[in-house]
Amino acid sequence: MRTAVKRAPERFAAGCAAVVRRLPFGLDTVVAPSFLGFVVINGCTFGVDLGLLTLGKSVLGLPLPVSITVAYACAFALSFVLNRSMNFRSHGPAGRQAVVYALAVLVNYLLFILGVGAGAVALGLEYHLARILAGVCEAVFLYCVLRWLVFSTRG
Repeated sequence: MRTAVKRAPERFAAGCAAVVRRLPFGLDTVVAPSFLGFVVINGCTFGVDLGLLTLGKSVLGLPLPVSITVAYACAFALSFVLNRSMNFRSHGPAGRQAVVYALAVLVNYLLFILGVGAGAVALGLEYHLARILAGVCEAVFLYCVLRWLVFSTRG
């Protein structure tokens, strides 16, 4: 018999589903609760990323590539754990998931973080704005990878 008290992952999923059900303009038929969960989790971890980036670059005076890399690695480790446990509530083999996730993060890092982010800085965009631009690109890519590859319920 289930108790009336839900665990945190169940409450998180129920909250996301409740919000999606209330979306206007028929968006409730288009937006998956896991997408909202991804947005919430990765919005928070993106804040961690920007905070660590600022700490590394502006406070500690580290070179920008080092600051970007350290901030990115910490934020995406946190994102993996939270998305696995809270959002997708996966019980699949964590080792396989971590390997696929690491490969996706590597592609994401090279293409969006260094390519778009550092490229935009090289073109004169302020580094926080460049990181936000790269973040928008990576959000679409990573949600798709998490949903259909890393935490897929198939196989």
